[in-house]
Amino acid sequence: MHASAPATTRSDEIRAAVADIAAPTLALLPIGLLFGALATASGLSPGETVLMSALVFAGGSQFAALELWADPVPIVAIVFSTLLINARHVLMSASLAPRTQAFAPWQRLVGFHFLADELWALGERRAAAARLTPTYWFAMVAVFFTTWMATIAAGAALGARLGDPARFGADFAFPALFIALVAALWKGPATGIAVGASAAAAAGAAFAVGPPWHVPAGAIAGIAAAALAWRPGPMDEGRTR
Repeated sequence: MHASAPATTRSDEIRAAVADIAAPTLALLPIGLLFGALATASGLSPGETVLMSALVFAGGSQFAALELWADPVPIVAIVFSTLLINARHVLMSASLAPRTQAFAPWQRLVGFHFLADELWALGERRAAAARLTPTYWFAMVAVFFTTWMATIAAGAALGARLGDPARFGADFAFPALFIALVAALWKGPATGIAVGASAAAAAGAAFAVGPPWHVPAGAIAGIAAAALAWRPGPMDEGRTR
């Protein structure tokens, strides 16, 4: 993915946002279809599946909830596991919030409801090159969220007729998407140290105790490694004088 040129008009920003979110949205297609099919197979109606996705909008924790879905529903287990998985949103929102000076308070509240890993990464990249504006952010949200809901609705309607998505390679869509996002945010050896530590900790936790503990383990290790590897740059040194 290539960074778009700084926008000068609202139309420019919309075009830039659509261009930037296009590849992540394409990767979203098999994921949404898969979730819709799995949700109906787990006993949710197509309407319940669509409503859940609109209100929650958190792909990873939605899949985790389906893995635990049973009759009766284990509410405590689902809440705890999804809380762990979504804890990363606290860090992402804290990171992105200072970049949203152009947002009105209500725009932050509404916009952060749609916060996703892909949108966070592209928002951070945009803020590093130009001003992050509500126009750019909500244009990305419109494309990404609409596609997510449409593919989930299609997956719920088609259900089991989709078959095993692994035979199409759809199970690799998520990993491929995040590899691309990491590459787009690469800033040298310090990034590699953080990514390596996070991957090692997540893999170790997944092997030792299983999901969802690999998510917070990877996040904590990555943050700790990034903090240890950080060195002040020219801008940081200027602020400390």
